[in-house]
Amino acid sequence: MRASRLLSILIVLQDRGRVSAAALARELEVSVRTIYRDIDQLGTAGVPVYAERGRHGGFALLGGYRTDLTGLDSNEAGAVSLIGTAQAALDLGLGADAAAARLKILASLPLGSGKVAERIAARFHLDPAPWYSHPKPPPALRPLAEAVWADRRVRMTYESWKKVITRTISPLGLVMKAGAWYVAGAVDASTRIYRVDAIREFKILDAAAERPPDFDLADFWTDAARNFESRLRGQRARVRLSPAGLKLLRDVNPAAADAIAAQNSARALQALRRHLDGALAVLRRTHV
Repeated sequence: MRASRLLSILIVLQDRGRVSAAALARELEVSVRTIYRDIDQLGTAGVPVYAERGRHGGFALLGGYRTDLTGLDSNEAGAVSLIGTAQAALDLGLGADAAAARLKILASLPLGSGKVAERIAARFHLDPAPWYSHPKPPPALRPLAEAVWADRRVRMTYESWKKVITRTISPLGLVMKAGAWYVAGAVDASTRIYRVDAIREFKILDAAAERPPDFDLADFWTDAARNFESRLRGQRARVRLSPAGLKLLRDVNPAAADAIAAQNSARALQALRRHLDGALAVLRRTHV
């Protein structure tokens, strides 16, 4: 377990440069004290890792030190075939690059591990698009991806369901959700979500994007999606459903079906309590 954690720390430092002990502890789900012990262990093993103190300090590798890390076990090698989706790579114009990278990864795996990865790839396929949909990448997607990668601000004309607006944003990241692409964009002190296929005009500016120092795309999207779904369920409606209707609703909107089922269970429990209370009242009157 510790060897795996040491390897994870080394990969993070190689990928991100300087990282604080607190950030490493959060990511690896251990204490800060454990991180300090692991860093000492890396140093003892000959890895040139050093610490910088101060508000923006952290641990880093000396002189851009890198090492070849190909010691994947068979399960990790199999997961290589499930990283990301082919459709996302194609939409971003990276289909050929993704295929080449996959071949290089498989070639670098230990003997026998590549066969596991190929076996999984032959048996599992990820298709993020919804049914009855044949999505094409929005025209603004690839230039927007360039702006995200280059940390450049963009000016766009955006058509929402309310109106058409022109806005300048700092694009922070792209997310594919159910076959549709969204961009998280910083506007003043807030971060908002825009659907890429609703962008009508688009221009990359020379100004650098303003990226919040602690922004994490995955965490932001998870919170934003949860808040969006809760707002959609903010109103109440009285609906009469047969068992067959409830089954059909579950196929279309599982969250709504779960909410109705939970409410029905609560009502059934209340009705049972009222029935028991009535029976107890009758028994008390009978024995008086």
